[in-house]
Amino acid sequence: MNKKNGFTIKIVPDTSDTIHAIHLSGKMAKIGIISLVCMLVLSLVGFSYSLYIAGSFQKDDTELKNLHQVHRMQQEQLLQLSKKADALQQELDELTQMENELRRMSGTAAAPDMADAAAKNGQGGPFSDPNAGNVDAVLTNLEEHLAIRRASLQQLKQVFMEQQQEFAAFLPYSNTPYALTGTAVTIPSIWPARGEVSSPFGWRWNGTDFHPGIDIANDFGTPIVATADGIVTDAAWNAGGYGNKVDIDHGNGIMTRYGHAQSIVVHVGQHVKRGQIIAYMGSTGFSTGPHVHYEVRIHGEPVNPAPYL
Repeated sequence: MNKKNGFTIKIVPDTSDTIHAIHLSGKMAKIGIISLVCMLVLSLVGFSYSLYIAGSFQKDDTELKNLHQVHRMQQEQLLQLSKKADALQQELDELTQMENELRRMSGTAAAPDMADAAAKNGQGGPFSDPNAGNVDAVLTNLEEHLAIRRASLQQLKQVFMEQQQEFAAFLPYSNTPYALTGTAVTIPSIWPARGEVSSPFGWRWNGTDFHPGIDIANDFGTPIVATADGIVTDAAWNAGGYGNKVDIDHGNGIMTRYGHAQSIVVHVGQHVKRGQIIAYMGSTGFSTGPHVHYEVRIHGEPVNPAPYL
C-alpha cells in the first residue's frame, strides 16, 4: 500500500508466475470500502425484513387456521342445535297429532291454535343455512308451542277425568266389575261411524245452543252402525230437525239416537247387534253437510257420548 498514492492489490495465481496488480487511489479505496459496508448493511436489513415478513405470514396463517377451526366448530354446534330443533319439532308434531286423536276420542273441540294451524297449512320459502339468529328463533318458537301443548293436554286430562266420573255416575250397574269393563254388548262402546268430530257435546256457538250429542262428519253414504245390541224403537223421518232418525233401546234405561241419515235400513221392532249397519250417512233435517248426529241417553236424559266410544 502506498500511503500517498493509494492502494495496490496484487493477484498471484497458483498455476502461473505472472503477478497481476490493481492500483486503486485512496479515494477509490474509500468508495469501495463504503460501498461494501453499505451492501453488507443493506443485505442485513433485507435479510431481517425477510425474516419479519416470513414470521408475519406464518403468524397470519396460524391465526387464519385458528379462525377457520373456530368457525368450523361454531358451524358444527349450530348444526347440532339445528338437528335438535328438528327433533323437537318432530316430537311436537307427534304430540299435536296425539292430542288431536285424544280430542276426537273425547268429543272435545280442537284447541284454537290447532284449528288455526289446520286451516292455514301453506308452506314454502327459500332454504337458508342455520345461523345463531334463526336457530335461536326456532328454539324460542318451539318452547312457546310446547308450553301451549302442555297447557292444552292438562286441560284435556281434566276433560277425561270429568268424563270418567260422568260415565261412572250414569252407567247402570256401575258397581259391578262387568259393567265397568264395558264388555256388555248392551252398553254403547264403539263409534257409530268413521269420520271426524265436527261438533262436540255441550254448549256451542258462544253458548247459544246446547248440543245433546256429537256430530261425526264423513262422506255421503258412509255406513252408520249400532253401537250396542238393542231393539229399534224409531226408524223414520223426524220433523224436529233430526231428519231420517233411528232410535235403539238397549235396556236398563240406555238409548242411542242416530240422526240426519241419507237412508235407513232397519225397521221398528227389529233386534240389531253391535256393529250392524242401520243407516247410511246423509244431510237430512237441520244439517249443513253429511254427518251423523249421535246421542246416548240415560233414562231419557242426554249424556256425553265420548265415554261410550
